[in-house]
Amino acid sequence: MASSANEEKTFRRFLELFLREMRAPLREDEPLPMRPLSDQVSEDEVEGECLDLCLQHLCKYNCPFSLAAGLARATTDDILQSDLSTYHVNKGVEDGPDTLPQLESVKLARLVFNKLCETCCLWLKDLPQRHRSKAYYETSIHAIKNMRRKMEDKHIVIPDYNTLFNLQDQEDQAYFAVFDGHGGVDAAVYASNHLHVNLVRQEMFSQDPGEALCRAFKVTDERFVQKASRENLRCGTTGVVTYLKGSTLYVAWLGDSQAMLVRKGQPVELMKPHKPDREDEKQRIEALGGCVIWFGTWRVNGSLSVSRAIGDSEHKPYICGDADHSSFQLDGTEDYLILACDGFYDTVSPEEAARVVSDHLQENAGDTTMVAHKLVASARDAGSSDNITVIVVFLRDPRCPPAPEEEEAPPKEEEEEVALQGELGCEDGGMDVGSKSMGTWPLQQCSAPADLGYEDRMDSFTDRTSLSLNGPDLLSKEGQVQLPASSYQPPTKTLPLEHTYPRGPGAAWLPHKEEGLSVYGCKERPPACKRPCSEGHWLEAAALFSREYRSARRMERGRPWRAAPWARAKLREALTYITPRPRRCLEKRPGVALPHVPRGGWF
Repeated sequence: MASSANEEKTFRRFLELFLREMRAPLREDEPLPMRPLSDQVSEDEVEGECLDLCLQHLCKYNCPFSLAAGLARATTDDILQSDLSTYHVNKGVEDGPDTLPQLESVKLARLVFNKLCETCCLWLKDLPQRHRSKAYYETSIHAIKNMRRKMEDKHIVIPDYNTLFNLQDQEDQAYFAVFDGHGGVDAAVYASNHLHVNLVRQEMFSQDPGEALCRAFKVTDERFVQKASRENLRCGTTGVVTYLKGSTLYVAWLGDSQAMLVRKGQPVELMKPHKPDREDEKQRIEALGGCVIWFGTWRVNGSLSVSRAIGDSEHKPYICGDADHSSFQLDGTEDYLILACDGFYDTVSPEEAARVVSDHLQENAGDTTMVAHKLVASARDAGSSDNITVIVVFLRDPRCPPAPEEEEAPPKEEEEEVALQGELGCEDGGMDVGSKSMGTWPLQQCSAPADLGYEDRMDSFTDRTSLSLNGPDLLSKEGQVQLPASSYQPPTKTLPLEHTYPRGPGAAWLPHKEEGLSVYGCKERPPACKRPCSEGHWLEAAALFSREYRSARRMERGRPWRAAPWARAKLREALTYITPRPRRCLEKRPGVALPHVPRGGWF
């Protein structure tokens, strides 16, 4: 009873703070808190768009996901039962009779935000009872644009699938997905907003979730192709979905986004990505009349480096929307899942990813907050220049390893009490459970509220969903901001002064080089100053003469090696007491400018 009281108190506190910040109703001349990506939506897309707007807006205020899911469901049901004919776009002459009715997305979004405020007011007066999920899903999420011009990845996390779709008397269900768009972000946004809605609409959803996932991918692909045709979109997206129902894990995927499972510290293969270099994919494409050629990497018809995707209507049927799926039984020894796009898996192996997570947990006493950051940094350090999105879903608490079989398990009531206290521990900023520090930052996360505005975002973004009202303390005792520890460790070896590279304007950075090897690991060549040029002079000696001497010699006629005796004598005298120093940037290296040497030398 105490747990329910604390939960109700937390929910009411959030509703009060949210209604205080959110002024309603929104008038037509007022800006929206969040603008939809598309200008029009069809009637089939209303549910997905409403759920996404509600979740993203609530997540901006760190709403607990269980409460956010209930509010989003109630608001969406209210909108679906209302008359939406006033929001229809007038048909044009060019529209055919079979064209689906389209609604103005901006007007629909304003209706969603106003209905959401009404629902919050009603729930503040009379908070309905909810089904509490007993499953443990702690997530760490990080996404960066990296070196690309735009961020085209999208992800969504639904740890309480039952509440979001009002599924009664069913096992606990959760949904996690990563979508990697190409040619634009529209396909990735569409898939993240509607694939989970299309999943629950399938007839075989309860009996065969794996087949329902594949069918949901197909329906999402078909409907986005129609949308792309109406709006002249030329983009697509790969995707990987993990769906947890009770003790069964279902995985469905299209393209090269991947998911991996770690059990007892060892990676377990869940899937094989769809790439054109796979023999079965190559045969399928060639049987349809396409081809797979090498153009930097293996590409379908010399264009796309994936063989299956949602969208890409101009490349169909070679780029098909048929997903593959697999299922696995969980026995409680599983540690976590890692979902990521190809920007991560192309540079980081499953073994390396498991090692990075293990090292981080050991160094931070099981704290999972920055796990995804470490994985993203590993991929970036390994040379990835693509968009990178990583979701780590912990299937058990890393602070409390599973008890041995001979030990008696704690009563179920105590487990529920501990789980609820860990979820709602926002009053005192943390708690200790079994001598393990249980922080309140964060436990469950959802789709990013800023995912629709990539152009205006910074390079790095981390989800803020389901954060407690008391975040981590970033202020030191001196009152200055202290940032989380970086994964970079500076070298401990001290270089002698004569090997220290010069710094200053225009100085290029060079990595530390081992003795006898160049900075690129190759056998070191003699310094350029110890190798005479074709005219027999050392390039380093150019700095030994003043500008007047050099200008005077340029004005003289004849070859530079026919310089006056005083010039040759001064050169010999200077080189007797000057120790040549290795010059940087004299060897031809990628991205490093070479010094310009006049045709006849400097003298």
